[in-house]
Amino acid sequence: MLKKYTLFIMAILFLLFSGCSRRKIVLNNSGKNTSNLPENTWAREGNLDENIDVSDLDNSINSETPTVITKGATKEKMEWVRFPVEEYNKLSKIGKGTVRGRIYVKNAYNQKVFGSNTRLYLNPVTSYSKQWYNESYISGYKMKKADNRLFNYLRYTTSDTQGQFAFYGVPTGAYYLIGKVDCASECGYTVPKSIRIATRVNVKGNQIIQKDLSRLID
Repeated sequence: MLKKYTLFIMAILFLLFSGCSRRKIVLNNSGKNTSNLPENTWAREGNLDENIDVSDLDNSINSETPTVITKGATKEKMEWVRFPVEEYNKLSKIGKGTVRGRIYVKNAYNQKVFGSNTRLYLNPVTSYSKQWYNESYISGYKMKKADNRLFNYLRYTTSDTQGQFAFYGVPTGAYYLIGKVDCASECGYTVPKSIRIATRVNVKGNQIIQKDLSRLID
């Protein structure tokens, strides 16, 4: 009798634990596993090996005037302002907003060249990021290495082969949306070049912001 009771208890426990395992699989409306969605996460300090570095964003390019990223510039690098801990402490990391769109440039024939499998960033607008936007992105000054604490607030994702991207769970606030498109002969260049594009987006509540990141190559 005791043996039968023990086997019965073991069977109940097996069903409970196997059921918990099955619940970890998340399905969408079509019944497909959603675990292969593009990464969409906060770039914390421990993820610096993911090639996340603001020095990758310190080139003079804006959404009005196309500028090609160049290397080996001789300009002296600019010091950052003090990292405003108070401003960043006020930022929420939990949200329900969505920012999605496509990243691309248009060549002289009005053809779209998509940013395929490229990384995009959401950088919260603060006095710290405003310095980067105004002095580096707009004016073209190189910046020294950013404070590592920034990566606790910088969010990133990766576009697909058609340049489509999406950020989910975005907290209410203002952000710089930043990305780049690699382009060569399709843009009229003799050698491959990268074109950085950035714009500002505002998210409130559970808004779904449709925002393409694009520009025309002259």
